[in-house]
Amino acid sequence: MVAITRRCHLLLTLLCICGVLLCTSAACTTVRGTDSPAENRTITDMAGRTVAVPSEIESIACTSPPSTMLVYMVAPDRLAGWNFAPEEGYIPERYMALPVVGGWFRKETGNYETFISMHPDIVVEGYTTDGGAAHVTVAERQQKMGSIPVVAVEDTTNATRYSGPIRFMGGLLGEEEQAEAMIAFYEGVLATVTERVASIPDDERVAVYYAEGPKGLMTDPSGSPHAELIDLCGGRNVAECAITPGMGMTEVSMEQVIAWNPDVVLVHDPGFYATVRTDPLWQEIAAVKTDRVYLIPQTAFCWFDRPPGINRIVGIPWTAKVLYPNLFADMDLESLVREYHETFIHVSLSDDRIREILNP
Repeated sequence: MVAITRRCHLLLTLLCICGVLLCTSAACTTVRGTDSPAENRTITDMAGRTVAVPSEIESIACTSPPSTMLVYMVAPDRLAGWNFAPEEGYIPERYMALPVVGGWFRKETGNYETFISMHPDIVVEGYTTDGGAAHVTVAERQQKMGSIPVVAVEDTTNATRYSGPIRFMGGLLGEEEQAEAMIAFYEGVLATVTERVASIPDDERVAVYYAEGPKGLMTDPSGSPHAELIDLCGGRNVAECAITPGMGMTEVSMEQVIAWNPDVVLVHDPGFYATVRTDPLWQEIAAVKTDRVYLIPQTAFCWFDRPPGINRIVGIPWTAKVLYPNLFADMDLESLVREYHETFIHVSLSDDRIREILNP
């Protein structure tokens, strides 16, 4: 009996010693309850700020449409809400059901109390300015959001610079494989298009007019981010007018469009597209005469503009093939559209649906 008692005492002593060693070796890490804060890690965001964020980021609210689309494309299950309602019929129902909470773009439709009440792990602040100005904007946003970390991500309007934000978001969320799949698609179509159109002489480039608004008499000239895909895909933007900052859409007259006489008209408004061929004012335009008027596709998001974000990746091959069908005769646009929607939008489209999109 004495021997057994001594062995029990020795065992208890050893357990106590091991417990002390474990505590000191792990810096006495405390086991948290369910209502305790999660462990943090430190990152550097795209504005160069040092930010402490949760080790596991499960819920994200975004202040602008480009960053919202980026989070959705990289990790849809992490998105807490939309700035705007996506086009129905292309987003899986469980994501369409997310709340529309607005944001700070175009008009300030966002509400700080609403964002805070969602209890996101982080808020992503999209910015398009240089680093210095971005710091001011993000600092103000952080002050309003209180204890919720604000992470700055570049909402680049330059269609040749999407890889950076995609890769950053993939690393932030531990979704590197998804991000690299997106980048591979994007850089593949970008390289194909830019390499081929680079050899087109200036005097042989297709004259293009970007028709916006219900009458087609609003546009964006070369140099505007809203019309960037025209230049990128080898077109010559005929609009000779001022750039309207921000949302763009400079008003022009019918007389100006007639004088420009574009070979191709890209149409943003479906209502205008339905009437342009029968409108007597447009009958003398070369694009109408040769039936080269195209409605810009919009599935989950617009392919060409509004916003000028990574939603335009699929618009790069579409625009190129519309402008130069012979140069891109070997480009399988249907396959690219299918791959884009599976990789970026997380939805599979039937062959018939794709043909309807490409031939409205």
